[in-house]
Amino acid sequence: MALFGALFLALLAGAQAELPGCKIRITSKALELVKQEGLRFLEQELETITIPDLRGREGHFYYNISEVKVMELQLTSSELHFQPEQELMLQINNGSLGLRFRRQLLYWFFYDGGYINASAEGVSIHTTLQLSRDPTGRIKVSNVSCQASVSRMHAAFGGTFKKVYEFLSMFITSGMRFLLNQQICPVLYHAGTVLLNSLLDTVPVRSAVDELVGIDYSLVKDPVASASSLDMEFRGAFFPLAEGNWSLRNRAVEPQLPEEERMVYVAFSEFFFDSAMESYFQAGALKLSLVGAKVPHDLDMLLRATYFGNIVLLSPAVIDSPLKLELRVTAPPRCTIKPSGTTISVTASVTIALVPPDQPEVKLSSMTMDARLSAKMALQGKVLRTQLDLRRFRIYSNQSALESLALIPLQAPLKTMLQIGVMPMLNERTWRGVQIPLPEGIDFVREVVTNHAGFLTIGADLHFAKGLREVIEKNRPANTGDPRAPSAPPPSMTAV
Repeated sequence: MALFGALFLALLAGAQAELPGCKIRITSKALELVKQEGLRFLEQELETITIPDLRGREGHFYYNISEVKVMELQLTSSELHFQPEQELMLQINNGSLGLRFRRQLLYWFFYDGGYINASAEGVSIHTTLQLSRDPTGRIKVSNVSCQASVSRMHAAFGGTFKKVYEFLSMFITSGMRFLLNQQICPVLYHAGTVLLNSLLDTVPVRSAVDELVGIDYSLVKDPVASASSLDMEFRGAFFPLAEGNWSLRNRAVEPQLPEEERMVYVAFSEFFFDSAMESYFQAGALKLSLVGAKVPHDLDMLLRATYFGNIVLLSPAVIDSPLKLELRVTAPPRCTIKPSGTTISVTASVTIALVPPDQPEVKLSSMTMDARLSAKMALQGKVLRTQLDLRRFRIYSNQSALESLALIPLQAPLKTMLQIGVMPMLNERTWRGVQIPLPEGIDFVREVVTNHAGFLTIGADLHFAKGLREVIEKNRPANTGDPRAPSAPPPSMTAV
């Protein structure tokens, strides 16, 4: 009975699990590029380390070491890799720090002071970033673990009391090494939980696409890391802005990401595109009305000739009224993705009427239009764009088969009108595209689109359009300049 209950709960949880409409995989091939940019940022952060003054006494000698500054940092050996389940690990070995500080020595009544250069060698840092989904669905650095050590220090003492300093150097350098160990991990903790999170805050989660529709890129679960990749699953659902709580149930095939040859892969299911079209349908955007001069002249003449029998029965005041052609999509369009290509099926009503001034319009005919569009996707920078092309088109009457036969002469001119007058307007909007969930300053390059059964994938490489430091400084939260602020854990918990 207990086994049956556990099985039932597992099946219930699986049934309630939300399917993603969009997935992103970052592979280990991207980590070398990320490491190069990240190390530059890390070096700049470590150069901000502030070390407390070091005071002491040995016999009759009093010393004071102050104004310690990091002048140079070299991280010669480093490795960045994924660690299951949700971690990114950075290992730095045999690094070195160049320091400069002020020395002061008092022996009885004799005083000596000045500035001196020192080096910290054998710098080792081992840190992991734990990634998770926050309550708003945004990816966050939720925890940073760190171990750091400096194996040895050397100071080039000189001046009047050079021999005395050399005698005291063991005490001074040991004290400085201890203080330096205590400062490295708080800086890394601050860089991860505050500064890197300010970069992740630039990833769109729930934002407007235009004045009618928004998109929801909230994570449906925590990111999952393997030894070779990091996978993120996003809701990937559009919604009409006027109905913020509206949602479409995802019944599409779940997109898969089986490849790891490129730096990054993005997958979109049919649901992603269906939710976009249904959102525009719900917003009332999928309709078009052409009146008077906006109706192409040749089509106007053909329509008047086709419905001449209806028009001549009207009053003289109505016969010469402007013609109105209205197209209204009657059901949300649907997207079908196959290995051979992507198509969009549209059903719309076509209404033809006369619009006399200051009088109710006079309906001449109403028919149904079925159209099939081909769609080609392209990812440029971080914007997903779509190019549409009208492939199949037919109109028929809801009244009788005989009237459908009478509509055959209208097929070609109406299709031409759609290709010339409607498709350019649609493509102008779809080519503007929608941003995918990437941080500011990072773009995709060398993209390749591949269609599968029920979803498509885009493989690409990454490019830093802006430096990591530039983006973080632009989005840096207020009052986060001090890495020793309360956001950092106690040094004793992070430095070894």
